[in-house]
Amino acid sequence: MYNTIMVPIQIILDTNILYAALRSRNGASFRLVSLLPSNKFTINVSVPLILEYEDVLNRSVPELSFTRKEIEAFLDNICAMANRHEVFYLWRPLLPDPGDDLILELAVKANCTYIVTYNKQDFTGLDTFGIKTVDSREFLKIIGEIS
Repeated sequence: MYNTIMVPIQIILDTNILYAALRSRNGASFRLVSLLPSNKFTINVSVPLILEYEDVLNRSVPELSFTRKEIEAFLDNICAMANRHEVFYLWRPLLPDPGDDLILELAVKANCTYIVTYNKQDFTGLDTFGIKTVDSREFLKIIGEIS
């Protein structure tokens, strides 16, 4: 008999996934975020990504039904559950939207398999790095949470 250790899949959640999770409890993004922490996958963050999360979610307070304090607590929990990385190199601009390069840089540094996003078209050319883009529903299928 041998011990099999399941290594969690390394992922990055694009800001639009967190926004969707906070906007509705009915969607795949909410389900994905509600699985945290998980032994099937681990999220990865960097200071620039957390600052982007904070900026977008705080600007969206009127439509999210959360206070800034609740969003701050949510992001604190994300940071506590995530692998945190410092990224010291910049490959900008590489992607069509230069704002997305910080996600690519983090994905490479964290050796991620997936970037979970609803804007897959913004991440063209990731094959070079061995990184795939999927949306929340596709990722839930990959980890066996839905069929």
